[in-house]
Amino acid sequence: MSAPKRMPGDPTREERLAQMVRVDHAGEYGAVRIYEGQLAVLGQTPDAPTIEHMAEQEREHLATFNQMIVKNRVRPTALMPLWHLAGFAMGAGTALLGREAAMACTVAVEEVIDEHYAAQIEELGDEEPELREAELREICEKFREDELAHRDTGLQHGAENAPAYELLSGAVRAATRLAIKLSEKI
Repeated sequence: MSAPKRMPGDPTREERLAQMVRVDHAGEYGAVRIYEGQLAVLGQTPDAPTIEHMAEQEREHLATFNQMIVKNRVRPTALMPLWHLAGFAMGAGTALLGREAAMACTVAVEEVIDEHYAAQIEELGDEEPELREAELREICEKFREDELAHRDTGLQHGAENAPAYELLSGAVRAATRLAIKLSEKI
């Protein structure tokens, strides 16, 4: 498959790779903050070990992207202070609605992240990529598997039983998609 022709104003390959690292770093940071918010509310409940396990995997993802940011000399998003607050608020806010709502938040976020990582993997391709692209593709593939496991965990723990599940998950998906778009550019 040949790459689409680059149009004037389109990012260069280097700029696009930087965008990918920047947005993935921001996303993993936001995920850590969501789980921290959930744990602030549900940390003394039977659900705490499940949430903590997912949070620990997100911390590992974030550590990887912390290294990628430095290694590839990529500027982090300027929106990190916003994601610090918004991620925690999303996690705590949904947890205050109940364990099922917290799990609905997890499912909605992870569905969007699955789509996001899948699109990046496709864009990176597999036809003799340069080393940096191959490394990023491998990371995205591994982390995508973890995110899908988190989605499945949320479903197994009653996400679809949350009050106004469709409305709640739709709002979380929309917020997550917006955060992705903004973090790529800003």
